[in-house]
Amino acid sequence: MQQFFSNQLDWQAHPYFSQIKGLQVSAHFFIRRNGELWQLVSCDERAWHAGTSSYRGRSNCNDDSIGIELEGLEGDLFEDAQYECLQSVCAALMQRYPIAFLAGHEHIAPGRKADPGAGFDWLRLQNTLGLEARYLPAVAGSQTDAKGR
Repeated sequence: MQQFFSNQLDWQAHPYFSQIKGLQVSAHFFIRRNGELWQLVSCDERAWHAGTSSYRGRSNCNDDSIGIELEGLEGDLFEDAQYECLQSVCAALMQRYPIAFLAGHEHIAPGRKADPGAGFDWLRLQNTLGLEARYLPAVAGSQTDAKGR
């Protein structure tokens, strides 16, 4: 996982890797199921986590976003330890950077990506961070509309 999300995968290490050879994939952070945090790319550098993307009128989300990957399968539930780590990371990032929105791949690349999916509790993240609904995507349990209100 570290090699994959830091764009350093050895394409010869496994036959499956030849099917994904050449993909540019990286993320700033990766949170394991046990809450362990890996930083893979500096937040001051671009990572390749979003791919072709658009959110709230802006395209190319890799240009101005910080990618945080959660270990697990899209749609599955996430662990308490992951939420605790994610809350800490988001709180720290919001103190250092002008974070305008939090969104999942499913929101910035709908139809192409579906994570984190229905198993992710956006309302829980909103409440632990003490955020207004405008920071989050319009999802079940959120009061945010398409214009971020």
